[in-house]
Amino acid sequence: MSTNRYFGILVLAAAGWLLPNPASGQAGKTPSPPASPGGSPSPGRGAPAPTTTTPPPITNNPQPNNNPAPRPIINLSGQVLMDDGSALPQNTAIERVCLGNAHVEGHTDSKGYFSIQLGGPNVDAAEDASDSYFSDFGGRGAANTGATGFGNAAGFNGRDLENCELRARAPGYQSQSIQLGLRHAMDNPDVGTILLHRLGGSEGTTVSANSLAAPKNARKALQKGYELEKKHKVDEAKASFQQAVDSYPKYAEAWYALGRIQEAQAQTELARKSFDQAIQADSKFVQPYVQISVLEFQAGRWKELADVSNQAMQLDNFNFPETFFFNAVANYNLKHVELAEKSARHAQKLDTQHRIPQVSHLLGMILAEKQDYAAAAPLLREYLKYSPQAKDTAAVQSLAERFEKESAQAAAGSSTVPPVDAAGAR
Repeated sequence: MSTNRYFGILVLAAAGWLLPNPASGQAGKTPSPPASPGGSPSPGRGAPAPTTTTPPPITNNPQPNNNPAPRPIINLSGQVLMDDGSALPQNTAIERVCLGNAHVEGHTDSKGYFSIQLGGPNVDAAEDASDSYFSDFGGRGAANTGATGFGNAAGFNGRDLENCELRARAPGYQSQSIQLGLRHAMDNPDVGTILLHRLGGSEGTTVSANSLAAPKNARKALQKGYELEKKHKVDEAKASFQQAVDSYPKYAEAWYALGRIQEAQAQTELARKSFDQAIQADSKFVQPYVQISVLEFQAGRWKELADVSNQAMQLDNFNFPETFFFNAVANYNLKHVELAEKSARHAQKLDTQHRIPQVSHLLGMILAEKQDYAAAAPLLREYLKYSPQAKDTAAVQSLAERFEKESAQAAAGSSTVPPVDAAGAR
């Protein structure tokens, strides 16, 4: 099997992960499960007992029960680390951010570990009103729980946390985020690792700066497009995005939104032109580079993929681990194996939530070509762990077993298994 054919499998798997359909209106989101049952209220608690001679009055407006059964507390734990391996800032806060409103839930210890309770007593609650990055958003303080519909001591369920994420917070640093929308009280509390990145090392932005200069009618058209997209009215949304760029040709965000829908509708050439227009309007806006990388990835244009993914990596070396994966695939196919390994390892470091398990697959094959089977086999096992439904499960399972056999034989001082290429062929 050829190298390109092997990576065709990776292309399909990675593209499925990276390209949620804009027509669904829920890009990047997973449908929330039903809310966890909170138990039924205790009837009549605290009400005076009726007398035997006078029945209680019948009313059409009964008083609400003020003592409902408690909602579950959600325990979370993990570790915060610096992406460059340096020491973590002291007293790093752990915050829950819901719809732009931040609420400090706890702090890390000296080694970066944290353990918090969502919905439980919070000794850090007083900090929110004065020390939150988001305290001025919309004129609402971070401690204002009205925006999310629940207070800190009310308990939580999955639906409460649908629009919430967990972050670390330290002045001068940027944090990865962990989505909380599917969290429930009985889940494994370990959320893994959250990386912090020192600001100033990247030139790119995740929000286009020129959006502030867009005229009112263009901004209104863009917002209308987003709303129509959420309602699955894709053609109408596309028309609104087109209206936005017609009104303001330098509207990078609107060009990007238009390109996403064109791409989802298989209008690849138009999508590429829209992403190019977004870059021309704002060369530091990173998302269009990422989407162009997807297009080059799917088309198997390795040189072009190496170039555009490298641009994205240079602009932002923290927020988009997928660009490092793309760059690794491109360089591997271009026979630049050392560059491929370097990019794959960086992608693996950034992907703390294992959203791109193909990174482990690729890195494992790179190491196998170097005949480092002892390191390659665990990486293939990791890929299988986080991609249990992948179509190539049986093939990768077989390769992992071969690598483990080779590693054992090497440790025993003998080797009878010939080397494998990237496709697993001998």
